[in-house]
Amino acid sequence: MEEESTTPEQVLTDPSDVENGIVEALKTVFDPEIPVNIYELGLIYDIDILEDGDVKVKMTLTAPGCPVAGTLPGEVQAKVAGVPGVKSADVELVWDPAWNPSMMSEAARLQLGMF
Repeated sequence: MEEESTTPEQVLTDPSDVENGIVEALKTVFDPEIPVNIYELGLIYDIDILEDGDVKVKMTLTAPGCPVAGTLPGEVQAKVAGVPGVKSADVELVWDPAWNPSMMSEAARLQLGMF
């Protein structure tokens, strides 16, 4: 059985395709206490796609004492790293600015009945 490796074609994937793939991957990650994905919740502050295929994600949590603080960044890293065109993924957990409900997308607010 051959091992999978990153090919030059994967690294040279169109950056907008890579970004769209990352966003779609992030939409599959949920805070277990809120039935909305972390992207729509506004927990993703920045996605930086470097030319070599490395991706850096800055994210936060709804609160510093969030029970998933130890596991959610690792789940995000694994999902982003699995996107075609991504060579590696690094997730940085940040607390500034502090998350608040106004950072949620309109779709998330509608889903949670916050209108």
